[in-house]
Amino acid sequence: MEAVLQSMNLKEKVLLALKEVTDPEISSISILDLGMVEDVEATDGSVVIKALPTFVGCPALHIIERDIKKAASEVDGVKEVKVDFVFSPSWTTDRITEEGKIRLKEFGIAPPPANHVMGEPWSIDCPYCGSSYVTMENIFGPTACRSILYCKSCKNPFEAMKPVADMN
Repeated sequence: MEAVLQSMNLKEKVLLALKEVTDPEISSISILDLGMVEDVEATDGSVVIKALPTFVGCPALHIIERDIKKAASEVDGVKEVKVDFVFSPSWTTDRITEEGKIRLKEFGIAPPPANHVMGEPWSIDCPYCGSSYVTMENIFGPTACRSILYCKSCKNPFEAMKPVADMN
């Protein structure tokens, strides 16, 4: 592993470290798998990380910023870290990686559908048993990005991440 790390440039090392930074509300998924990291610039030990908030008013942004800075600062060769939250391009649920969708299911959250057209209904499968025999209990879940559902097959309540599409 040490030889692999030595062959990586600083940007690659920072990206590897960011793989360990998880969403404060969903500890099974990294900010990389959520698609929140737009860019990493690394020059002479100075690192600038451009991150996309999943929602503009997300109350966890200060925690995410702190965790990004901590992870990047621990990379050998990094002298300073700056985190910029950017709003263009807009974050969409299509940025979630396949690994991220697996991690959401492990946490008990149904991932959003790919390429969803805003305003159209979406199909939600239970993250526990995979059944599509589910009902929406409340479109307003514990956070702005999730809804509460109930699986009629396995009898489990669960959350589903709401699809967010690019409005452009």
